[in-house]
Amino acid sequence: METRVAVIGIIIEKPEAVDAVNAILHENASYILGRMGIPYREKGINIISIAIDAPQDVISQLSGKIGRIKGVSAKTAYSGVITKIEP
Repeated sequence: METRVAVIGIIIEKPEAVDAVNAILHENASYILGRMGIPYREKGINIISIAIDAPQDVISQLSGKIGRIKGVSAKTAYSGVITKIEP
């Protein structure tokens, strides 16, 4: 198995979506290296940046689940760092 390092940028425009995003992130906490959240009160949005080291399919599924929540958008940037994990 291989893992990749990536950053997922999340923008939450609907406050009621915060709990759903946090639940998904909690489910994948073992892969998350760090998280930074910025409440942008003047615009009424929340900005979250997630650094993750996980298999490609986990990263894609996580970003996809978050992006399908109404009022939320997510984009992923992948690094070229790929690590083989011994079984």
